[in-house]
Amino acid sequence: MKNILDDKYFMREALKEAKKAYEIGEVPVGAVVAIKNNIIARAHNLTQTLNDVTAHAEMQAITSASNYLNGKYLIGCSLYVTLEPCVMCAGAIFWSQLDRIIYGASDLKRGYSLHGDLLHPKTKVFRGELEKESIDLLQSFFKSKRK
Repeated sequence: MKNILDDKYFMREALKEAKKAYEIGEVPVGAVVAIKNNIIARAHNLTQTLNDVTAHAEMQAITSASNYLNGKYLIGCSLYVTLEPCVMCAGAIFWSQLDRIIYGASDLKRGYSLHGDLLHPKTKVFRGELEKESIDLLQSFFKSKRK
């Protein structure tokens, strides 16, 4: 029997969060944190809503997961995010010691990978999971803003 709780499943959940951001006028980025096939945190961008440049989906998800686990380290956890994290979020990912990060679309302007290896040495990175869906949502958002 195939495990339905694979990376695609969790990335679909992150995309649901990104759609929530889209609906409220935020850049549509969503994130979930999972441990042992259980989602422990869900978040989407809230920078406009909270008037806070640090309110990225990843930052919100890391904070929520840390609160859930009652600790600052997210060892054993995976972060699923629809867009490659920025440098700020990569720093938070480094300090939280996430086991894995799985992201959809690469960020060719602000992605952390443009600046070298900023993640914890034990963090494994998987790129391109549901990339097309992530890109389509972002492009749709920015196209609607240019009208």
